[in-house]
Amino acid sequence: MSIHRTSPAGATGPAASAPPAAGRARAGRGLLGPRRERHALPVEQLAALQLPLGDDGVVAGTDAKGQPAVLGLFRPVQLDVVVIGSVWTAQVLALRTAGTGARVAVETARPQAWAGLAQAAGGGQQCMTVHDVKQVGPQGASVTSPVLVVRDCGMRPPRSRLAPGPWQSVLTLLPFLGPAAPKLVEHAGLVGIQRVSPEEAAVLGRILRLPRANAEALSQLGDDMVLWCTPQYRKLVKMQPTDIEAGLLGGPRRLD
Repeated sequence: MSIHRTSPAGATGPAASAPPAAGRARAGRGLLGPRRERHALPVEQLAALQLPLGDDGVVAGTDAKGQPAVLGLFRPVQLDVVVIGSVWTAQVLALRTAGTGARVAVETARPQAWAGLAQAAGGGQQCMTVHDVKQVGPQGASVTSPVLVVRDCGMRPPRSRLAPGPWQSVLTLLPFLGPAAPKLVEHAGLVGIQRVSPEEAAVLGRILRLPRANAEALSQLGDDMVLWCTPQYRKLVKMQPTDIEAGLLGGPRRLD
C-alpha cells in the first residue's frame, strides 16, 4: 500500500499531466505496465491506521481469554523443550511446526506411531522424517530452514548425539517423571506439562518453583490442557485440534 499526498484540484505540471498511452516507451524505462487505481490515505488519517500483529511461532492452543497461545521455538541459540505428556501432544506440536515451514526430525523408539503422520505432514514434501534412536544426523538448521528435533525415546532417553546449534530446537517427550526428568526439566528453556500424579506435581512444583495453586492443579488437568512454563512465565493452554489434526490423530488424550 502506498501513501501519498493528493494534489489540489486544478494543479498543473508533471504530477498532474496525463499518463503516457499504454504501449508508449519511456526513455530508459521500457514499456508502461497496466494502470491501476492507487490506494491513497490522507496524511491526517495516518495515525488511525492500525495493523494487528501477533507473536511469531507455533500456536499451542488458546489461553484463558480465548487468545492464541504461541510458542517461539526457533532462536539464534538452541532451545531445549521438555513435554511431560502424551505422544498426541508432541505430534500436534510437530505437525503445527511443520505447517510453519520448519523441518521436523523425529527420533523415536516407536517409529510405527510416527510413520503415518510423517507421510501425511509433507503433502508430497519431506518436511518430517522419522529416525531410530541415536540415528539422527546433523540437520543443517539455519535461519531460513529451522529444525525441530522430537525425541520420543521413553522414560530414559539416551544422551543426544546432535550438537547444539542455532535455529534448532529439541523437544524431549517424557510420558511420566523418570530418573532423567528432573535434570532435563531443570535445564529446559520451555516445559509443557499435562496431567500428572500429585507426587509428580509436587516434584515439578519444586523444580519449576511453581506457586502452590499451579502445582496442585497439575493433577486435575483435563486431557486437553497443558501448563507451559519458562523460568519467568507460566500459562495454562487448551489444545483444541483442527479437523485435519483430529482426523489424523484423534482427540486430545493424556495416556497413549
